[in-house]
Amino acid sequence: MASVNHLRVSYSGSASSPGQFPRDGLPEVAFLGRSNVGKSSLLNALVGARGLARVSGDPGRTRLVNFFRVSGAERPGGAGRADLYLVDLPGYGYAKAPREVRDRFESLATSYLAGRPPLRLCVLIVDARHEPSEGDEALTAWLDHHRLAYVVAANKTDKLGRGEVARRAQSLVRGLARTARAVVPVSAERRTGIEDLWNVVRGAAFATLAAREQGQ
Repeated sequence: MASVNHLRVSYSGSASSPGQFPRDGLPEVAFLGRSNVGKSSLLNALVGARGLARVSGDPGRTRLVNFFRVSGAERPGGAGRADLYLVDLPGYGYAKAPREVRDRFESLATSYLAGRPPLRLCVLIVDARHEPSEGDEALTAWLDHHRLAYVVAANKTDKLGRGEVARRAQSLVRGLARTARAVVPVSAERRTGIEDLWNVVRGAAFATLAAREQGQ
């Protein structure tokens, strides 16, 4: 278990089928992206825990749905603290994996996304240095079809100049992320933009809870 400021972050388990997903109803935020885009590195940077999510140089390593519980996250507006799950989903677009393997873990990811009431937000991670892939485009269309809220985290901005980062972000806003809640330029390597992304994550995670309390 890792401790970051007032947070306690722990690995809660992996699921190979929907029956193994948590049943406690805590809000969940899912991390999506093509294989080797830096999902696990960004998740680690977000919670400040090195090695919490396993980082591998072998694309397609994540083939289960992995749940990490964040305890004591500060709710927006100083409304106290609460818990949530960060969910690391299998990547897509890894051509070297056998077709049946790709189908199996991509099917697991979509079964999670399509029918998960505690899911509050999807974080789609893309490589800021490159144009969106066909898989990225297909995923945003799928998210829109299922009316799932998402933000785009443009990772690896440390490889670009400031002007190029701004240009890439605007390109995403006009294209891939035109229906996203936000585009957040980040660098898991240098931890830039991490606080901005965390604010978006916790705002979405606890929005329903805040609305329920206001209605009481």
